[in-house]
Amino acid sequence: TATNITYNGSLVNAQQLQSNVTYFDATNTTFPIQRGVLLTTGAGTAAMGPNNSTSFTLGGTPSVATDADLNAIAAGSVTNGAILEFDFVPTGDTVSFKYVFGSDEYPEFSPSTFNDAFGFFLSGPGLAGPYTNGAVNIALIPGTTTPVTINNVGDQSNTQYYVANDNGLAYGTAIQYDGTTVVLTAVAQVQCGQPYHIKLAISNVGDQSYDSGVFLEAESFASDAVNIAVATVTGDTTVVEGCSSAQFIFTRPISQAGDTLIVNYSIGGVATMGTDYNNMINPVVFLPGEDTVILTLNPIQDGLNEGSETVIFTASTITECGDTIISQGVLYILDGPDLAINETDPTVYCANDSVLVSAFASGGYPPYTYAWSYAGQTGDTAYVPITQNGSIDYYVTATDFCGFTGTDTITVTMNQTLAIDTMYMFPATACNPDGAVSGVASGLTGQPQYNWTGPGNPGVFSIDATVLQNIPAGWYYFSVSDAVCSVNDSVLVTQSQPPIAQLSASILAGCDPLTVTFTNTSQNTTNYAWNFGNGQTANVNDLSSQTQTYSNSAVIQLIAFQGNCSDTATVAISVSVCGCTDPSALNYNPAATVNDNSCVYPIPPTPTVEAPNVFTPNAGEDNPIFFLTTTNAANVELTIINRWGNTVFDQSGLNPGWDGKVNGVDAAEGVYFYKYTVTGFGGDKLEGHGFLQLFR
Repeated sequence: TATNITYNGSLVNAQQLQSNVTYFDATNTTFPIQRGVLLTTGAGTAAMGPNNSTSFTLGGTPSVATDADLNAIAAGSVTNGAILEFDFVPTGDTVSFKYVFGSDEYPEFSPSTFNDAFGFFLSGPGLAGPYTNGAVNIALIPGTTTPVTINNVGDQSNTQYYVANDNGLAYGTAIQYDGTTVVLTAVAQVQCGQPYHIKLAISNVGDQSYDSGVFLEAESFASDAVNIAVATVTGDTTVVEGCSSAQFIFTRPISQAGDTLIVNYSIGGVATMGTDYNNMINPVVFLPGEDTVILTLNPIQDGLNEGSETVIFTASTITECGDTIISQGVLYILDGPDLAINETDPTVYCANDSVLVSAFASGGYPPYTYAWSYAGQTGDTAYVPITQNGSIDYYVTATDFCGFTGTDTITVTMNQTLAIDTMYMFPATACNPDGAVSGVASGLTGQPQYNWTGPGNPGVFSIDATVLQNIPAGWYYFSVSDAVCSVNDSVLVTQSQPPIAQLSASILAGCDPLTVTFTNTSQNTTNYAWNFGNGQTANVNDLSSQTQTYSNSAVIQLIAFQGNCSDTATVAISVSVCGCTDPSALNYNPAATVNDNSCVYPIPPTPTVEAPNVFTPNAGEDNPIFFLTTTNAANVELTIINRWGNTVFDQSGLNPGWDGKVNGVDAAEGVYFYKYTVTGFGGDKLEGHGFLQLFR
């Protein structure tokens, strides 16, 4: 029950409700409070979107110039204030309501001396605070005793409770303010059926510029035993399938935190649990010491276009005063977006390997990233090639913050009219600079410029014309530039029947003296100059053969002439000194480099052999070793066999001999068989055999 409603100390009238204290409706916007009362330092209409100013100011009707309670919170001079206050009698043991604070002071004056502030000053039985009439401020940062002000909540302080709206980031089409808090809840413990007074106050600090306002949610001023709030990362009550999650926050008064509390709740709405979002725990259990229980809802991406679906949590509790209190939290689940991509489809008029294309994604959740099908480029622009007339498609894929993607085609079209149709060539004769080239271009736009370049020093054959004359053979390059494009081509100027020098030799290598005949097979020539490489030269005007004799190796050169042109051919002959290269030969020639197999050698003597038939090892010193007596022997091979066919001695050398032992043991007396092969110095061999008698 609420009574005695005043504004700035006076009863509320219609004019005031159109200025600093106004009704608002945010239905069908992204603003998290759909409707309620706006209390502002300026005119209520100043809060309407879109967000198109960083310093919006629209003063309302005359307002409070100072207030002791607001001065205490702001720690500064209150220059402009709006105060709404009334009496009420709670039907439960708590009182709470939801609100959002917003301001154009954000973000550039947070923090600063322009610490726009507000407060909800509650006074009555059981309360003893520092403010007027023993009031307490219940507009606090959650879990603290710190009041909500420009300096205490922003992009630098308590950022988890701040929502940036500059440049229309969060709900720029709904409200003008550059920043707001998330939806906060003011709550206090009260006594059932007792009278209380509340003062809702807001003010500028330091100046009267840059409007601020506090949005009070309709029907949220209640005396709930258990409250249900919805929190999302965006600060509103919407989440997106497959992207963001939401929290259903169940809270109870701190005064009730000493006992276990079981709260059964119902789940309603269009969305289906288990299909559109995860299964939720029910009931909610508050353990002793707990005043908050949080349930997380994760929407499921199903790929279906179902429109906005609601999830409604409703809890019924009975207060200590005996009243049944119903608390409700509503969440909206949105489908995953269809990303739209606006792209450029450029048309170029000249082949280009660096055409700039761009793409801009919308409809999803920024920021966006881009991936191009060409060269792995990223970003919202890329460079792509096109080399011939017609169209070529490239693809870009945009991905939003939630991972949703969209792909679009970028078509690059080339409509080049400039072309070189034909290249003409007139060959040069022999080596004379009397050739010519011509190029024909079509599809010209504006005044064309032609350029020829050719062999030799750069620029020697550079000319701005379609025809280039009096040129020698070689490659020539033609380019045409008009108002939009440049093209180029090339042509080879040939030479008609150039001189070709050719010769052959009857023999290319031989012994000194070497006589060689050279045959001239040159073509397209009239005069010839010979250099025979032996000090002899000749100038002739026919293809006659030439004969020369050489003692040394030489390189022969033939130059064939036709007019100013010439061609050169060479052949090399090798002359060697031939003879006997073996120093052991009778006719050795130390100057010879090639052996002609003419070496003559002396005839060696024939070897001779004498073999004893008896020897007496260990019996005396006259005949202790069996050996052969030879002459003119280069090598002797001696083998001795016993009467059983076993070899007892086998050696070769200049004079091998047997000492009558076999493996270090004296051989038995008796008859032994021997055989030999004697090799003479000339390689001839003498073979023989016989018997010997061994005595001891």
